[in-house]
Amino acid sequence: MIPAAFEYKRANSVDEALRLLGEHGEDAKLLAGGHSLIPMMKLRLAAPAMLIDIAGIPNLDQIDAASDPLTIGALTKHAKLAASDELQKKAPALWDAANDLGDPQVRNRGTIGGASAHGDPSADYPAVLQALDATFTLAGKNGTRELKAAEFFRGMFETALGANELLTKISFAAAPKSAYVKFHHPASHYAVVGVAVALTIDGGAIESARVAITGVGDVAFRAAGVEAALKGVKTNDADGLAAACAGAASGVQARSDTFASASYRTAMADVFAARAVAQAAAR
Repeated sequence: MIPAAFEYKRANSVDEALRLLGEHGEDAKLLAGGHSLIPMMKLRLAAPAMLIDIAGIPNLDQIDAASDPLTIGALTKHAKLAASDELQKKAPALWDAANDLGDPQVRNRGTIGGASAHGDPSADYPAVLQALDATFTLAGKNGTRELKAAEFFRGMFETALGANELLTKISFAAAPKSAYVKFHHPASHYAVVGVAVALTIDGGAIESARVAITGVGDVAFRAAGVEAALKGVKTNDADGLAAACAGAASGVQARSDTFASASYRTAMADVFAARAVAQAAAR
């Protein structure tokens, strides 16, 4: 398919991108890596009159793993996250996701900000960033605002990013006891079920847990029941961990498609939650 006709402008700064968004309004779309937007344009599911290329804006593609909290620029490519030794040590859940995302072409062009702003219900980052309790910084004409990941992801392909806003960075505290595991679709590599976990451990027992799940419902979500059930469970108690992860998708309307039924996704949420907890605890 061929996209509808559009104009193209390259923004060289956040301010210029915001100015162009303000000028063109709903007719404009931001272009970062392009792996979400361009296929939609080819299918005529999106037909922006103006593409604003933000890929060359300086200083938005950096990983600051030495800061507290850690900060990831929104234009940081998946491949850069996957190659970061510091990220592997301090936030391995995000490192896991970046290494198991898409294919080499996607990882070398796609960005964490673009993938997050797209809000795909089967994407990896929405679960990981909720488990990391990440904060999103959004720039607009009136300055910046911050939102937690749980507030940012609102529904299927729906986020809190305003029409005239730009996601500039994502920050979170170090979470060395974290992990992300998924059952990926063999063709798209999107998550049929993906679970991200961040733990604090004291004396061999789980002191606190954040558990987030993607691929099951219309939006990634925190599994509050599992988080509560994991408190106090010994990390070497495999049966106890599995029991705590039972009902991980309880209360969520699971999606169904030709590849996986709603009941299968619900069942696999328990399995992959237990695997993610075990992997995080072992780190």
